[in-house]
Amino acid sequence: MTTQPEQILEDNLVKQLQSLGYDQVQLPDEDALVSNLKAQLEKHNNTSFSDAEFKQVLNHLNKGSVFDKAKILRDKMQINKDDGSSEYIAFINQKQWCKNEFQVAQQITMEGEYKNRYDVTLLINGLPLVQVELKRRGLELKEAFNQTNRYQRHSYGAGQALFNYIQLFVISNGVNTKYYANNRKQSFKQTFFWADKENRNITDLTEFADAFLEPCHLSKMITKYIVLHESDKILMVLRPYQYYATEAIADRVKKGVKNGYIWHTTGSGKTLTSFKAS
Repeated sequence: MTTQPEQILEDNLVKQLQSLGYDQVQLPDEDALVSNLKAQLEKHNNTSFSDAEFKQVLNHLNKGSVFDKAKILRDKMQINKDDGSSEYIAFINQKQWCKNEFQVAQQITMEGEYKNRYDVTLLINGLPLVQVELKRRGLELKEAFNQTNRYQRHSYGAGQALFNYIQLFVISNGVNTKYYANNRKQSFKQTFFWADKENRNITDLTEFADAFLEPCHLSKMITKYIVLHESDKILMVLRPYQYYATEAIADRVKKGVKNGYIWHTTGSGKTLTSFKAS
C-alpha cells in the first residue's frame, strides 16, 4: 500500500509528459539506453552510424567529469566515417532549442556499486539530461534529494556513464516540487521552486510539469540558463526571478529603444543575472 501512491504519481506524470510532446520509450537497462541513443542521434543529425562510427561517439561521450560532460554536450563532435570522410554531429540544438528529440522513460535500471532504478528520466536526443525523483505524498522532499545523491555515488558513473550527462534534477512528493543543477557540492538549501512572472511559487507537480517540463522551456533552460562555472567546475542553474529578469532585459534590447532597470535584493544573484543577460 505504501508504494501505490508513488506509482500513481509516476504514471500520471508520464502521461502528462506525453501530452506535452514527449515520446514514451521503454529502456529497462543500459543496453537499451545505448541503442536508443544511437537511433536518436542519427535522427537528430539526419545521418547513420556504423558500429565502428558509433563506438567513436561512445568513447567521446565517456570522458571526464560531470562538468566536462556538460561541455561535451554543448560542443559538436567530428566523426571519422568508414569511407574516409568526416562529419560533425551535434548532441543538442542550442540555437533552436525546440528542435530536439524529447523522450520520457520509467524505471531505467543501472548497476554500479549497487543496482538502482530511476523513477522518471527525460532524454533529449537520447541522452538522459533530466532525472525526476518522486516520493509519495506525506514524505519529506529531502528524501528525494538524498536519493539522487545516492544514485550519483552508486550508479551514475557505471557503464558508459551516460547518467553523468544529467543537467537538472527534479524532486517532488506531488505537493512540493523543486529543481536544481547536477552539482555534487549542492545542498538541499540550494534547491529551488519554480515560479510564475509574479513570483508565485509553482509547487504542485502537475502545474510544475506544465510550466517547467514543457519540452521547449526545459530545453531552453538547459541550453541558455545553466551556467558552467569554470573556476569551481560546477553547473549552476538560474532561479525563476533571474530567468524572468534576463528574458525581460533581452526582450527590451530586441524590441525597444528605451532604457530600464531590474531591481533585485542583496544576495539574490544579480551577478549571474547580468552575466546571462550580457
